[in-house]
Amino acid sequence: MDTMGALRRTHNCNILGTDNLDQEVTLMGWVLRRRDHGGVIFIDLRDRWGITQVVFNPEINPEVHTKAHQVRSEWVLAVKGRVERRPGNMANPKLVTGKIEVLVDELAILNTSKTPPFPLDEVSEVSENLRLQYRYMDLRRPEIAANLIMRHKAVQAVRNFLSSNDFLEIETPMLTRSTPEGARDYLVPSRVNAGKFYALPQSPQLFKQMLMVSGMDRYFQIVKCFRDEDLRADRQPEFTQIDMEMSFINEENIIEISEGMVKEVFKEARDIDLTPPFKRMTYAESMDRFGTDRPDTRFGFELTELTETLRGCSFKVFNSIIEKGGSVKAINAKGCASFSRKDLDNLTDFATSYGAKGMAWIKIKEDKWQSPITKFFSEDELAAMGKALNAQPGDLILFGADSKAIVNQVLSELRLELARRLDLMDKDTFNFLWITDFPLVEYDTERKRHSSVHHPFTAPQEEQLEMLDVDPAKVNSRAYDLVLNGNELGGGSIRIHTPEVQEKVLKVLGIDAEEAEDKFGFLLNALKFGAPPHGGIAFGVDRLLMVLTGSDSIRDVIAFPKTQKATCPLTDAPASVARKQLTELHLRPDWKEDTGDRKKETDN
Repeated sequence: MDTMGALRRTHNCNILGTDNLDQEVTLMGWVLRRRDHGGVIFIDLRDRWGITQVVFNPEINPEVHTKAHQVRSEWVLAVKGRVERRPGNMANPKLVTGKIEVLVDELAILNTSKTPPFPLDEVSEVSENLRLQYRYMDLRRPEIAANLIMRHKAVQAVRNFLSSNDFLEIETPMLTRSTPEGARDYLVPSRVNAGKFYALPQSPQLFKQMLMVSGMDRYFQIVKCFRDEDLRADRQPEFTQIDMEMSFINEENIIEISEGMVKEVFKEARDIDLTPPFKRMTYAESMDRFGTDRPDTRFGFELTELTETLRGCSFKVFNSIIEKGGSVKAINAKGCASFSRKDLDNLTDFATSYGAKGMAWIKIKEDKWQSPITKFFSEDELAAMGKALNAQPGDLILFGADSKAIVNQVLSELRLELARRLDLMDKDTFNFLWITDFPLVEYDTERKRHSSVHHPFTAPQEEQLEMLDVDPAKVNSRAYDLVLNGNELGGGSIRIHTPEVQEKVLKVLGIDAEEAEDKFGFLLNALKFGAPPHGGIAFGVDRLLMVLTGSDSIRDVIAFPKTQKATCPLTDAPASVARKQLTELHLRPDWKEDTGDRKKETDN
């Protein structure tokens, strides 16, 4: 193995061009490809920036050429040589450096490599677990490395924009206390305080509010947050937020700052010019038209309410649901009447996987409406449905009938599935949408109490304060979410800044004075010392980058992510620890999980 010796890198592997002809240069990187063309050896040398072709010719240096024969894929090299123009018919227009090559007269082999576990020089199907097990190799692939480079640009744009708008970057604690709201906490046992636990923060919510009480006025933090919840493509147990809080502001101020920041991020990361202000839609309208509070508006297939139109109809399935207070809605899948029966059966299976008991459908033909259910409707009812849905020949009507919550969930997922099948989700279209006027609370039937739609510190709309004591479910909050292409990028609210209103909201949530003091006493006490009106928002960095890069999973924009089972194939975390470590933390090492229950096992 060689050392670098006197060799010092002069250029990266993506910068040399015809302006550098005849210059002596030193490059360092990994062997992407090696080709032996009748004695002359060509190597594509790769680093983080790109690729340069280097050439080993026996007529230039026989000893170096002989040494190059042993080089293999992913070996680490340092080469020194002269920049020359490639022969005209050998130029590669796909590479920035494609017009030149480096004739090598000095070679240092800095390290060898085992055969890579998967190809790095081509797009190939590789299992995600294998990619994550060898993540350090996966990150050498240009498409994955580009994601991290874009992430860096985006985060730098955030820091520069917020700093230029008088925000202070302030760190908040990672070890805090568990609170009763939100997702499940990750707990950390305390060694020096036996039997007590810290919690890793789900967000810096309480601390950033206290920073406003402290007079910091404008705070931000690029912060790690933790939630012990079931995972999917756009969730991780640890994730990164752009966390912001401001004093003496209202919703319009926060929305304006947020739009300016997002505009800056898109410009710096992808050179895309956005044109705020972004569109807005109330929560009620979003649920009515799309069945979700994070709608993808790049395509149609909106939900149409048919409950009153079909009340009293002869189709017993629909009418019985309506009489029980349920809902009937439909989607007009424009131009999809050509779907086969197999297609419809697949869509029905898809709908049932989200809670539907089945799926009725009607094909709109030139001369008739085709479906097993049309015979149950009168001509007037069919005409009324057709008008409401703007049905035309060639359309396919898909129905949902159940409780409003199930209908909205099923049809919202169904419209996304239709868009996927019809390739309507253009990754280069960015439809931003603010969702406003969320309900303050919702009733939890399992716990038999109200719970916060966002969190307990969200301010109610001022004109509805008196309704808190009468009918809290009808009170809207001063909350807002920014949605992009069906992804919630960020959410926030104006906060409660007086102890009287905060205590009233906690009471609505079934949190009595004793529990409130135990869990939130430090915040409630801080509000009594002249808390200013304040509010904020938090953006998910991982989710934002997933959309920016066109990735299908946030795992592709995180350097070392966890799997959907919250494990790390690279480090094999989580892992067992020594018995001594457990006893130092005052934990019982003889408790193990057995068929869902905890039971004591004697450790002899």
